[in-house]
Amino acid sequence: MKILVLDGVRQAGVEALQRPGWQVDIISERWTEAELISRIGTYDALIVRSATKVTAAVIEAADSLKVIGRAGVGVDNIDLEAATRRGIVVVNAPDGNTIAAAEHSLALMLALARNIPQGDASLKHGRWDRKHLVGVELRQKTLGILGLGRIGSAVAKRAQAFDMGCLGYDPYISVEQANRLGVELVPLDTLLERSDFITIHMPLTEDTRHLLDAKALSLMKPGVRIINVARGGIIDEAALAEAIKTGKIAGAAVDVFEQEPVVSSPLLECPNVVLTPHLGASTEEAQLHVAVDVAEAIAKFLDGGLPNNAVNMATIAPEIMEKLAPYIQLAEKLGSFLAQVAGGISRLRVTYSGALMDWKTGPITTSILKGMLERIMDDHVNLVNADYLARRRGVKVETVHRGNGDDYHNRIAVEAETAEGQVTVAGSVFQPDSPRIVEINGYRVDAVPTGYMLVAPHQDRPGIIGKVGTMLGEAGINIATMQVGRKKQGGPAVMVLGTDAPLPPAVLDAICEIPGIYGAKQVVLL
Repeated sequence: MKILVLDGVRQAGVEALQRPGWQVDIISERWTEAELISRIGTYDALIVRSATKVTAAVIEAADSLKVIGRAGVGVDNIDLEAATRRGIVVVNAPDGNTIAAAEHSLALMLALARNIPQGDASLKHGRWDRKHLVGVELRQKTLGILGLGRIGSAVAKRAQAFDMGCLGYDPYISVEQANRLGVELVPLDTLLERSDFITIHMPLTEDTRHLLDAKALSLMKPGVRIINVARGGIIDEAALAEAIKTGKIAGAAVDVFEQEPVVSSPLLECPNVVLTPHLGASTEEAQLHVAVDVAEAIAKFLDGGLPNNAVNMATIAPEIMEKLAPYIQLAEKLGSFLAQVAGGISRLRVTYSGALMDWKTGPITTSILKGMLERIMDDHVNLVNADYLARRRGVKVETVHRGNGDDYHNRIAVEAETAEGQVTVAGSVFQPDSPRIVEINGYRVDAVPTGYMLVAPHQDRPGIIGKVGTMLGEAGINIATMQVGRKKQGGPAVMVLGTDAPLPPAVLDAICEIPGIYGAKQVVLL
């Protein structure tokens, strides 16, 4: 394995990658996009902070790249869509700099409230301007927190120690969760109208870009103070500068900017503003923690596991993953089975029943798509890009959860809609390591989904199974297992034979010519 580490990520933090046979290249100088494109081709993993832009062009040139690690929280410097399209996992380190960013938010809030930078500058210029630098206390003020994730929650906890009341706006958490944090969850407009201080802890997305624009600023209480240690672009810098100059906003403390490094922001010439050069995560402890976290996530992925902090795929806790693992393996086999017995699949309906009814089954559904698409596409398919590739092919997916397990403790049924009609296959896990195919097109079977399988729909009448066995024997192919599913004597049935070797095309064609056999298929589930 070859791993490339850029942007000054701490060497001590990537010790998890120092293994026999693994080459870790730690580059201290800044590479241009062209340099990165020319050199990325042989690397299996890439670790960056915020400086390097991992663009679509870089990803397209990364022939061997399997995983990108961001030593920090935000991944706006990585083209997620391009990475997902190529099946490259993107992981981050959301916990490592939580305390550093929360403490920096409080440091800026205090500096803004008490005019600390102005006092320092004034004194160093020989002035004693006490009367011009009267500040305000945090005690009994209302703090509005935009975003109650890890950092926003940590800020709330510390602000309450200053005897501040906390309002929160976050569309993705419940009132109960906010209450546990001691935060009153309110609509955005209410937060803007009631807050004395406002601190931002949201990602930069299309929904949050310029969330605090001129209109939002006009709703704020006169004299409000704003702190941003999240992402540049959430505040309209020109609108903020104008509101400060008119006195509507008492001041702002900003650590992040729309363009970085910042050279021309209107905030640079604005009074009552405290500015820092993106220092939110810049502590010795945070830089070490994020490097360790992302290195461990990458090592886990390269070892064949699923990382806990994947950004572009479902994140699964280890204890949940242990439960899901046999069903994920079964699901991939079911998807592959369908792709080999049915062509032109346009829609999938996945039904989970029994114990699976109450589980988070998204990763299982994705595994079905992975197994299916691997058989019909030249693209590299994995759990990262399977959903994307299915959408691109126009495959619609529906999932259903129902309580009845149909005599099985757990059951996954996949119904595929094709131009020729519907094909169904169902599976169950009898023991942690015993997956089974239990139904094909409504006929019950008990087939181990592995190796070479001959699936032969046929008319249930004497002699057909014997003829198939004779043909296989004459071709020197041993039958390992046999299952026959039927609903009534003499009616339609399905035969599933496990063989020790693949069937030559001529043998399969001959079997299909046997009267009473309707389109036998060979399925390979290695």
